[in-house]
Amino acid sequence: MRCLRVFAYLLDYPTPGLVADREALWAYLVDLPLTQAQQQGLTDFVQSRCASDLLAWQADYDGLFERGRALSLHLFEHVHGESRDRGQAMVDLLAQYRAAGLELAAKELPDYLPLYLEFLSTQGEDNARLGLEEVAHVLGLLTVRLRQRGSDYAPLMEALLALSGARVDLADLQQQLAGEIPDHTPAALDKVWEEEAVSFAADKAGEACDINRRPLPSQRRDQEQRLVLR
Repeated sequence: MRCLRVFAYLLDYPTPGLVADREALWAYLVDLPLTQAQQQGLTDFVQSRCASDLLAWQADYDGLFERGRALSLHLFEHVHGESRDRGQAMVDLLAQYRAAGLELAAKELPDYLPLYLEFLSTQGEDNARLGLEEVAHVLGLLTVRLRQRGSDYAPLMEALLALSGARVDLADLQQQLAGEIPDHTPAALDKVWEEEAVSFAADKAGEACDINRRPLPSQRRDQEQRLVLR
């Protein structure tokens, strides 16, 4: 399951280092227990993305994962939304990291998918697979939504889902999401801004549990090492 760290890099914000290391990263992906179609999807992604213009790749990444919530790479966004349960889930996940002897080395929420994959890559094959299985439904949602957008990121999620060993009916999910209203359009984003209340003073709950707050994009783009051994 060391390959999960490679998936973490591929799903993180694209950098020149990722492009430069593509051959070394690919070496971890060639012998995975995937179908031929799934393996081809990974091959096409790495080859086409690493050969493309980096600025265009970064712009596409922003458009996919940082506009709206449907494709958020924060796992608990899809489980708890903005409810209070999300804060406790964050605390529990952070405790798992610390119990494994790991500390966050970047200003990122614990449920950020690339960070979670890095964590699982240190936990041995059985525990890593169990960890993937626990988020399999979210991986399924992301797979279907990325397919609907025609994105070549979909094979990455599908491969992770396959590695989890979990049975998720993607066809059923596709039917459930068929009538979903897009949340990444300018009109949808404007509506969110209009509906969310503006607060000029930090509430006490927010001060007590700062882990609930979203990081700025810049907070996760200039840090290559996110987990460190204590």
